[in-house]
Amino acid sequence: MKFVLPMAFSDPTHGCEMARVAESTGWHAVTVSDHVVHPETIRSPYPYTADGTPRFGAETPWPDPWVLIAAMAAVTSRLRFLTNVYVLPLRNPFVVAKAVGTAAVLSGDRVALGIGMGWMEEEFDLLEQPFRRRGRRADEMIAVMRKLWTGEPVEHQGEFYDFAPVRMLPAPRERIPVYIGGTSEAAFERVARLGDGWVSDLHTTSDLARLIAHIKRLRDERGRGDQPLEVIASATDAFDVDGYRRLEDAGVTQIMTLPWLFYGGSTGSLAEKKEGIARFAEDVISRMPREPSG
Repeated sequence: MKFVLPMAFSDPTHGCEMARVAESTGWHAVTVSDHVVHPETIRSPYPYTADGTPRFGAETPWPDPWVLIAAMAAVTSRLRFLTNVYVLPLRNPFVVAKAVGTAAVLSGDRVALGIGMGWMEEEFDLLEQPFRRRGRRADEMIAVMRKLWTGEPVEHQGEFYDFAPVRMLPAPRERIPVYIGGTSEAAFERVARLGDGWVSDLHTTSDLARLIAHIKRLRDERGRGDQPLEVIASATDAFDVDGYRRLEDAGVTQIMTLPWLFYGGSTGSLAEKKEGIARFAEDVISRMPREPSG
């Protein structure tokens, strides 16, 4: 089991110091979440709460993920970084491929791209990207980006993107993993067809076991059952070594958690967050089987 530290809801200026502490105490990775703006009026229903109300407000900071990841990578050497999640169809695939590929090169290939399809139509309108058919478009974006990341001359003729040979440099030395976020059947199908892993929402251990088994069945049906599946999960009922071992048995490979909350710490206090990161590492991470770095 690997442990992943979310940066969500934290002051972005705390990121570099949190990353230093996380690396020095045995954490595997840091995640950065994504929105571009918070419209004053949001009519789109949030899909992860019963009443459709977002878990965040207008005061929540949303730093550009790749700028923050680059800053944290510059002050670390082993820690990995991923997005949880980056709203892929909100952007142009060339711009995303350039940002992610450059971050991979400068970090020594320590980044992964966790993507979501997005739910806020108002944000799509502001960024002048079509909200409808965004899932189908994102599927093609993944294909385009994987071509561009090779660093070789590539071309593409598809439903949404069509271009003659181009080359994008610098190119990452290693393959950039693409993880799919979401809890819809469409998201699970996308993991089965295209993804290197799945990013969960908040779930119980039993729900995670059921959903992971479902995703694995879908991958088997598509001839991908023998390929590794990363599962980056957040559990609502696992708080200690025994709980995390049960998650590992269920197929979770990386667990995301806000450790300072276990010790009464505040998201607004850098000192309390650093203490929580180090204390959790001592109480839990040091007692779990060691995973190879990378």
